[in-house]
Formats: sequence, structure tokens, C-alpha cells
Amino acid sequence: MLKKHFLLLILLGTFCQAALAQSYDIVIKGGHIIDPKNNIDGVMDLAINDGKIALVSKDIDAKQGIQVVDANGMYVTPGLIDIHTHDFYGTQPDHQYEDGNLGISPDGFTFRNGVTTVVDAGSSGWRTFPTFKSQTIDVSKTRVLALLNIVGEGMRGGYEQNENDMDAKMTALVARRYRDVVVGIKLAHYEGHDWIPADRAVEAGTLANIPVMIDFGGATPAMSIEELFMKHLRPGDIFTHCFGQLGSREYIVDVQTNKVKPFVYEARKRGIIFDVGYGGISFAYSQAIPAIKEGFMPNSISTDLHVGSMNDAMKDMLTCMNKFLAMGMSLHDVIQASTSNPAKEIKHEELGNLSVGSGADVAVLNMRNGKFGFFDYTGYKLTADKKLECEVTIRAGKIVYDLNGLATPVYPPKRVAKSKEAALKSETH
Repeated sequence: MLKKHFLLLILLGTFCQAALAQSYDIVIKGGHIIDPKNNIDGVMDLAINDGKIALVSKDIDAKQGIQVVDANGMYVTPGLIDIHTHDFYGTQPDHQYEDGNLGISPDGFTFRNGVTTVVDAGSSGWRTFPTFKSQTIDVSKTRVLALLNIVGEGMRGGYEQNENDMDAKMTALVARRYRDVVVGIKLAHYEGHDWIPADRAVEAGTLANIPVMIDFGGATPAMSIEELFMKHLRPGDIFTHCFGQLGSREYIVDVQTNKVKPFVYEARKRGIIFDVGYGGISFAYSQAIPAIKEGFMPNSISTDLHVGSMNDAMKDMLTCMNKFLAMGMSLHDVIQASTSNPAKEIKHEELGNLSVGSGADVAVLNMRNGKFGFFDYTGYKLTADKKLECEVTIRAGKIVYDLNGLATPVYPPKRVAKSKEAALKSETH
């Protein structure tokens, strides 16, 4: 009997030592961490436990990780944040981006790009937001936040021209009611020489104490963006599609001089945010290249992801980032414009960083060498010899995407045990 007790004590001690040895759910080894918010730019290890960043250090023992990700030769960044997407997908054929067939289901397109947070850019308005929340936000593994359209119906085609449905008080009321997920107000696609839509969007943003994102629609002749920046928007409001060059909109680079217009710099000093919002035809190299060459960088890189744009020149978040690398923007600045900057713009600075104690949203990116072409909707193409690709995405402390099985083991033991248990049960029935 004493011998049995002794053996049990030995086994218990061994188990306890093993448990102590594995202090973390995931250890990422040997990656080059780029965390702009915390000024980290170098080779370091990272440990994750209970859904949080537990440790960032020069050398974390791999034996402490239940899963270990070998990131040697790769970049480790905060999970990417795309603040201009359209995720209110549905079955209504005539509803476009509002419960329609132009929206996308986020989980199918985010994780494979290292994106862990998206902001739906006004697909729903105050009237349709509850449906969007229940059918997309509440069931997505991706963190889905939202800009509430100033139009109560949302992005339902011609409905966006209805000034009678632009109710600042109701929009603000719903934004405040869902303040955990509504991070701003959106105005989009309005056509006409009228400041009422912009002013109502700003009124709603002021009432709810959140920023406004403006897609400045179209008019012939184009309305003044200088007047928009200086007289209608507030510091912290966001001008999206900032490198667009469409005839019905004024653009930031003067095509005669190939220089950024002086008032654009004044607007930036005033606090206006310039967001890429790439989209289908809302980005042109003829605007972006001279601006980047001059040193005018976007505050945030975003996709305007929807069914049309992802199958055209835009593709996805990493393709947008790669284009800015190809234009000469530094890797550090590209990562910052895709993580901590957008987090700050939507007033959620707990996101977009790898601070100890913050939620463990992480991207492991490989810089692939080769010959690549990055074109815009006009057909203009830049070539590059490198591009970022996503190897691993971690959302809330769990690996949700692993391209090449970099994690060892590929699946955590609990998942494997559950799978085996389920298989045994199926065999016995």
C-alpha cells in the first residue's frame, strides 16, 4: 500500500512539474516583432495565456508553451485592423451593401490576411443595425465593429440620397445604445451640392461623441474638400478614399503640379484623418505615388472590402499594404497604419498593440521574395520583389489560421483529446 502511495506521489509530482513547465497557451519564438505603439522593432519572443499577451521578452523557453509557433525569419505584429469594410451580407438582391449580396461574411476573408478586427463602414443605419448585429456581429469570430450610416436604412442604393432619412438624433441614440460596437458615423455616396448630409452626420457624431467617416459622394462640378475639411468636419473625423481620383470628386493631389494641395496639409494639422479606403475605383496611383513621394502618408490603410473590390485591383488587406511598401512607405509605417493608428482613430486604443495584458490578437507575416505586380483599377502597375503574406493569425489567444502548420502541435491537446473522444463515441454508436 505504501509503495502504491509513493508511486502516486511521484506521478503527481511529475504532472505538476509538467503543468508548471507549460506556463503559456502559446509561445511565438524568434519572430521580428513590430509593435509601433510600444516602439518595439526587433527579434523577440511573445507568450500568450488566457487570451491575453502574457510576456514579450528576448528569450522565452519554448517548453513553457502548450503550442509553440516558430516565427524565425518572419514578422510578428498586432492583429491588423481594417476600418473600412462592408460585412452586412444577406439575401436581398436589391439591397446592395445592406443585407444584400455585395457584402461579405468577414471570417472568410479576415484571418487569412492577419486581420482580427474590421469596422463595417456604414452598411447599416439606425433602423437596420439590430439585424446586422444579430446576423453578423454577434456570430463572427472576427471582431466586427461598426460605423452607423446617417441614413436610417443604410447603404441600400438610392435610399442613400434621402435627406429625410438622415436623422441625427435617432442615429446618435442607437450609437449610444450600442456603444460597445458602434465606433463612428458614416456618410457615403451622397450626390449633390448640399452640405446637409455632412452636417447631420457630424451632428450625430457630436451627440454620440464618436468620429465621422466621410465618403464624399459625387457632384458636377465637384464640391470643395477644403470647405469640407475646414468648415464642416471636426478634428478626428476621417476622410476615406483619400487617394481617389474621380471626376465627380475633388482630389488631394493637384494633377497639374503633381503636388499635394496646401490646404490638405492644413487639414491634417487641424486633425482631419486621411484613410485609404481602397475600394473598387477609389484608389489611383496617380494620386498615391506623388503624395507618398512628397511624404504625405495615409493615417490608416483600409480596404473598402466588398464583393466587387476584392475581385478587382484591391484584393485584400495585405495587397493594399504591399502596394504602399512598393511605393516606398516603410514597413514600420505600413504596420502602424494598419494597427495602432486605426485603433486610435476609432477610439479603441486597447486594440492594435502587443502590450502585456492586452487581448492577444496577433499576426505572423512572412516576407516572400519573388516577382510581383500590383495594379490599380486604371491598369497602372508597380512591380516589386517582395510582398507580405500571412502565415498565422491569432484571435483572442487562439490560433484561427495557420497556413503551413507552423504551430507545434498544430492543434492544442484539449482539442485533439475532444476530437478523439468524439471519434470513439461515434464508433460505439
